[in-house]
Amino acid sequence: MVSTYDNIKQGERGAWVSIGAYLVLSAFKIFSGYLFASSALLADGFNNLTDIVASLAVLIGLRISQKPPDSNHAYGHLRAETIAALVASFIMAVVGVQVLVEAVRSLFEGAKEPPNLWAAGVAGVCALAMLGVYRYNRNLARRIDNQALMAAAKDNLSDALVSTGAAIGIIGAQFGLPWMDTVAAVAVGIIICKTAWDIFRDSTYRLTDGFDEERLSDMRSTIAQTPGVEGIKEVKARIHGNHVLVDVVIEVDPHISVLEGHHISDRIEEKMSQVHNTMNVHIHVEPKAPPS
Repeated sequence: MVSTYDNIKQGERGAWVSIGAYLVLSAFKIFSGYLFASSALLADGFNNLTDIVASLAVLIGLRISQKPPDSNHAYGHLRAETIAALVASFIMAVVGVQVLVEAVRSLFEGAKEPPNLWAAGVAGVCALAMLGVYRYNRNLARRIDNQALMAAAKDNLSDALVSTGAAIGIIGAQFGLPWMDTVAAVAVGIIICKTAWDIFRDSTYRLTDGFDEERLSDMRSTIAQTPGVEGIKEVKARIHGNHVLVDVVIEVDPHISVLEGHHISDRIEEKMSQVHNTMNVHIHVEPKAPPS
């Protein structure tokens, strides 16, 4: 479990990177939006301020997940990661809907003075910066297998897309094509909502103890190949943070000793930990019934 908590601390670093990036970029966008008279850039900057809340939610979730087991949480607090990802998905969904609403509202507005072209450059630079933050957090999340940080990384990507859409809209306005702004905004809004839905679906699936059947079948095969196991009556598993809890009922030779049965259980626990990253395997041993 020590390595698990070390990984979570690395995940905190990714959350802090997101918060720092949002603080700097939001200030840059808001200042540039006023300077270059770009409502798209202003909206993008204020959007980044709300993203700080999502990153803080991830950070709080990572902090809580590091708490050791106690009398009320025998398996620890690792599911706080999943809850943090769920909160991030709600915030992303709100941003996505807001982008879509603003796009529709712009259709009913009259023609406006096109913003300074420098605003498009600012949006483009910010998009590239946020794309770099996304790649950093995505790679770190994959390396430490952290769902909350991966949700934060996807939020980073959605913000890079929003900035890209703002740049497209500003450039389009320079050439008398204001509809490009609306098309880009709608596309970005849909992508953000789709990403939020994917995170929400995965988080709720984990929180309701959903588990992939193919992965469960692989675990069953690993257990069946353990010397001394003569049958498997039941295998169940659920996700806890980025680890797996497994309950299994095995059948063994009814004539072996209790000590031999214990050794078989130890071998199963060791193999499951090595192959499937299991946090805990609860094994119930039963004697194999004679053939009828």
